[in-house]
Amino acid sequence: MHYASVENISKSFGIRTLFRNITINIEEGDKIALVARNGSGKSTLMKIIAGFDTPDSGTVWVHKDIRTVMLQQDHDFNPAQTIWDNVLRLDNPVVKVVKDYEEFLEKGSENHDELAELMSRLDDLNAWNFESDLKQILGKLNLHQLNEKVGNLSGGQKKRVALAQALIESQLHEGRCLLILDEPTNHLDVGMIEWLEEFLSSQKITLLLVTHDRYFLDAVCNEIVEIDEEKVYVYKGDYDYFLEQKSLRLEIQQSELQKDKNIFRKELEWMRKQPKARTTKSKSRQDAFAEVEDRVKQQKEVAEVSLQVKMTRLGGKILEMKKVNKAYGDLVIMKGFDYTFKRGERIGVVGKNGVGKSTFLKIALQLEQPDSGKINHGDTVVFGNFSQEGLIYKEDKRAIEYVKSMAEFFPLADGSKISASQFMEKFGFTGEQQYTLLSKLSGGEKRRLHLMSVLFLNPNFLVLDEPTNDLDLQTLRTLEEFLLEYPGCILIVSHDRYFMDRMVDHLFAFEGDGIIRDYPGNYTQYRDAMSKGLLEKNPQQIMKNNEDNNEPVVVKNTPVTANTSTPKKLSFKEKFELETIEKEMPELNKEKQLLEEKMSGNLSYEELQEAAGRISTIIQLLDEKELRWLELSEKTS
Repeated sequence: MHYASVENISKSFGIRTLFRNITINIEEGDKIALVARNGSGKSTLMKIIAGFDTPDSGTVWVHKDIRTVMLQQDHDFNPAQTIWDNVLRLDNPVVKVVKDYEEFLEKGSENHDELAELMSRLDDLNAWNFESDLKQILGKLNLHQLNEKVGNLSGGQKKRVALAQALIESQLHEGRCLLILDEPTNHLDVGMIEWLEEFLSSQKITLLLVTHDRYFLDAVCNEIVEIDEEKVYVYKGDYDYFLEQKSLRLEIQQSELQKDKNIFRKELEWMRKQPKARTTKSKSRQDAFAEVEDRVKQQKEVAEVSLQVKMTRLGGKILEMKKVNKAYGDLVIMKGFDYTFKRGERIGVVGKNGVGKSTFLKIALQLEQPDSGKINHGDTVVFGNFSQEGLIYKEDKRAIEYVKSMAEFFPLADGSKISASQFMEKFGFTGEQQYTLLSKLSGGEKRRLHLMSVLFLNPNFLVLDEPTNDLDLQTLRTLEEFLLEYPGCILIVSHDRYFMDRMVDHLFAFEGDGIIRDYPGNYTQYRDAMSKGLLEKNPQQIMKNNEDNNEPVVVKNTPVTANTSTPKKLSFKEKFELETIEKEMPELNKEKQLLEEKMSGNLSYEELQEAAGRISTIIQLLDEKELRWLELSEKTS
């Protein structure tokens, strides 16, 4: 069944064109991910399909029997009403009877006649499945205080209420519903994301969504629709397939652009030399020249800008947190936390919503004071803090002016510099967008500019609180490439599993009641270990040898032995390190061999220099890893 379509629709805001003459078809059972740069009109397009906005031109068609339900970034809740009233605000007999039934149970009434009457109405309307789905959705999204007024909720809680409302409404129209979700995983912890993944995958619904979570995209969607340069491209496959096909498309486009440029140069030369020959006989050639000229003007070259950072050197002392305690009433966040950060560490911070991850970052930055304990910053440390507060500015400057007020140039590792404009281009700000007023930027563009401005200050210790929220997939790839080359320390809070798996080498897992586990591995490894029961129920703890203070200190999962004369055994972290080294060394040797073979062929001077430099780096890495392997191996003997 054909659910909906947009045909040749266009939309502009002032002089800014979002998309032009695009066509998209949605069939029953489609689960489509919409992909585009921030500011390219993803949210606007979804609002047009849902009927909340209109295009400048073109037609929008939705089947008369289909109900569209949309989760928007901005919600219109009545702050004076409860969660319950906002979630179940639909004028529907099934909703009404379920609401009456739940309110009856909430009151604890013993009126058996009323209960019987309510249960009869539930039977007549076949509403039991809906009631079950309702409880599941609210429970999984951690919405239990249903009589709490929405006005008293945090921003994240309001987002979850909006998501619950959209999911619940979609259940009323099962089989006849087009569900549209704009960034549904924002403000959800990983447990909630994984539940939503399973819920949407198992439901017989037709879905159109925007998400930055690539694991979520792969698990839920069977089609990717990309808006790029005002055009639409459709990919029937997962995220990896999308990347492959897009890369191929861009290669073809660049090849065609180069051909057009060559033709343009030749024809331009002919046009200049033949002013007298421009008669009706040569009109076809003139028309062909005009067509080529238009194509050259419209097509853009893909400019790759390397962002290998030249940052301020980190000294020996970086960041020390000594016996830190923090609590808000009964909520214990940190209990005797003790850790010394080392050069090049990439630490991910994970845990359920509300356990204090953001508070932990603020304490580390000394933006918030602990109840007790010490925080020591090294003299050479320059922090880059990307917080959830977002972009803060006093004057409504143009985006390029805002960046230039911090610095004109960004230093690279090879000693060169790139301009503020080039740096902005790397993060998806075109020449036109760079001169857009800050107040006119979309929410995603403001967040992207905020992130970019933090990186542009060239810190040597990055603290990132949910950096992936509201970023488009292209910007995420740019950010990942930047961070993978970044030589400083990184401390990240994120619910994006794909991002965490790529970026971090160990985790601080907040497990509640002030327990923070230092886990040696990425997020997927941590979840696998948890699901298989390979983790201790609580990290091992010791008591401080202080008569006046007997608070526990969390110790990494390292066995503590009383007898120091006995041979040391490998800790879990050391075992993981040893296994990693044993995998990495053959790969490095293989890479070295391939480079040596390559150097024996016909390479340019630049290519030879690059290969030789990489071989030198590999040799150094192999030496370091062999020494560490010997050190760890001796412990096992």
